[in-house]
Amino acid sequence: MDRAGVAGRAYPPDRAGPRRNKDADWNAWPVADYLAENYRRLHPCDIGVIRHHAAVYRTIAPGSLPRTLELGAGPNLYPLMLAGAASRRIDALEPSAASVRYLRHQLADGPDDSWRSFYALCRGLDPALPASCADALRRVRVVRGVAEDLTDGTYALASMNFVAESVTEDFAEFTALCDAFVRAVRPGGRLVASFMERMPSYRIGTGPVWPACPVDAAALRAVFAPHTTGLRVERLAKDRTLPEYGDTGILLLTALRRDTPAPRAGR
Repeated sequence: MDRAGVAGRAYPPDRAGPRRNKDADWNAWPVADYLAENYRRLHPCDIGVIRHHAAVYRTIAPGSLPRTLELGAGPNLYPLMLAGAASRRIDALEPSAASVRYLRHQLADGPDDSWRSFYALCRGLDPALPASCADALRRVRVVRGVAEDLTDGTYALASMNFVAESVTEDFAEFTALCDAFVRAVRPGGRLVASFMERMPSYRIGTGPVWPACPVDAAALRAVFAPHTTGLRVERLAKDRTLPEYGDTGILLLTALRRDTPAPRAGR
């Protein structure tokens, strides 16, 4: 899961309907290829996402959030780093066996050297973070599971990065996953997220094609507005230092969960 490369759609012509999350073998997620393509060095898009998210965390008193969520954590460590000052416990919820193995290895043996520049940027933007990345990550608990396992109102803050749009071709399922993300926080709880803009189904390295749901800012507002207040969607330009992904940029979202959902448009 997370940010990923695109190779266009490559499915049998007689396949009926969009591919859903359950149709992909996430346990076989190609962690090594994914990291090589995306996170072995800082890219401009990473800097933009980290700046955006750090601005949220800087407004929160250190240690004031008892429990926060990283939904679909994948092998991307920087969202976990960013929560390391504000949160006393960070649940990294991840369904993929391959990604869970990577996360647990990073926590047990220390993060790969390639993450040093990411943490230096995170701490430069939020000096309340611990002196070392390993210290920040000690708050992380890796939990193997899916969005359906979440209990309503558990978290003070939930983060999700390059997940909901990268696991299904079905917009209804994308919406349901985003709704579960919102419900995971208590009313008034914070939400911070990033999405690939208009990304079609994609390939990592030479592996299989994974399902994705192209979304834009209007789609995000339609999905999140009924359940949130203070909704903001910002955009980063397409990152030309990455392989050609088929996306048109990155969308960054912040919001608070509503006490009572508003009706969706058209209802």
